Amino acid sequence: MTVAAKFCPRCGAPLAAHPPTRCPSCAYSLYVNARPTGSVIIVQKGHFLALRRARDPRRGWWDLPGGFCDGWEHPADTAIREAREELAVEVRLDDFVGMYVGSYDHQGETLPVLDSFWLATIATGEIHLDVTEATEYAWLPLHNPPQLAFDTMNRVIRDVGSCLERGSPGK
Repeated sequence: MTVAAKFCPRCGAPLAAHPPTRCPSCAYSLYVNARPTGSVIIVQKGHFLALRRARDPRRGWWDLPGGFCDGWEHPADTAIREAREELAVEVRLDDFVGMYVGSYDHQGETLPVLDSFWLATIATGEIHLDVTEATEYAWLPLHNPPQLAFDTMNRVIRDVGSCLERGSPGK
């Protein structure tokens, strides 16, 4: 199911169409914009750090450290914050890899996301997982890794592997 607003979030009037649309009562323009995220890809010796998800959606699937931006938070700051929260380490962001448009299932809706990824290095600390976020971590191979939780992650890992093969770390 995709995002399907039935009522104007400003005045509560019924909407004539799904977003993008304009409220017939108050003229509020309603859009479905991608939610930004920030994630890190920590690579060592041809492997990347992955977390096994502890929650839905896709509980039990491999994931990358990262998450949704808080209001007005830059995706790079989100990537650093999420690594701190999920791994209990401080990371240094290295090359920006790219932005990928994807989807995220939440509360019965499929939401658009704009996933932002950085190569990163653990600057300080040892990995201690937040058990509400992940049940385990592993170093997975960059080439032929298992299926990850979200398609954007599968695509970025393929791209990182290709870039590193060519000797260029980022895009």
